[in-house]
Amino acid sequence: MADGGVGVIETLILLATDGFWSALAAMGFALLFNVPRRSLIYCMIGGAIGHALRTGLMVQFGIGIELATLVGATAVGFWAKWCAEHLEMPSMIFAISAVIPMVPGVFAYQTMIGILQITTVSPDEASTVLIDSSITAIKTGLILAALAGGIVAPSLIFQRRQPVV
Repeated sequence: MADGGVGVIETLILLATDGFWSALAAMGFALLFNVPRRSLIYCMIGGAIGHALRTGLMVQFGIGIELATLVGATAVGFWAKWCAEHLEMPSMIFAISAVIPMVPGVFAYQTMIGILQITTVSPDEASTVLIDSSITAIKTGLILAALAGGIVAPSLIFQRRQPVV
């Protein structure tokens, strides 16, 4: 494209690829957690939906990873709730496996490396490294909070509480 943006075809290819690899990652974690075989495909679909939605929001609309993760995790939460009702299984079977591909491992790694670098750099550079590490740590925490908030959002919205008698 002349304006430097990402075209529709390129975006669709990116989202399909992203969804495919995220589905495989979700399946791997579902197998690791020993979920029932009949729920594997639903875990994979949830992983693909959540991660591809997050990637699409970041690429097409320039939304930050924290908000995009919240939207993706909320979509996974609704998917998990639907699967739980239709398959008569706990929703966490579907939700946890599906959101694990969105866990911010790179940011957590960068935070830890930055903290370790503080001990080896000169005092002049230490403040810069500390600030960078702090920013990355906050980003990691916000992404993790978005994952948790997105998973529980459908339960908070739709779960009816019995009145206290």
